[in-house]
Amino acid sequence: MIISNCILHIELPYVHSLKGRRSVVNSVKEKLKAFNLSVLDVSGEYAKEADIAFVFLSQNALGAAQYREKIEKMLERNFSEYHFDLEYEEI
Repeated sequence: MIISNCILHIELPYVHSLKGRRSVVNSVKEKLKAFNLSVLDVSGEYAKEADIAFVFLSQNALGAAQYREKIEKMLERNFSEYHFDLEYEEI
């Protein structure tokens, strides 16, 4: 069993308030929940960036890599106007 911890860091150059950031973060969280993930907003107080943590289980390393690829493609397809970085850790 593989546990994948992921941190999604999003730069929000077009957002000017915490309310705007919250709107983007909630949208991303809803899209991620479709993948049956545990999702948490771990952002600070800065409106121009957001951090979202999520965790998922898979049966093996290959399955985890395929799942990560699906998540990355969804993010690129739905949130292409934002620059994002993904950090992964597998246990």
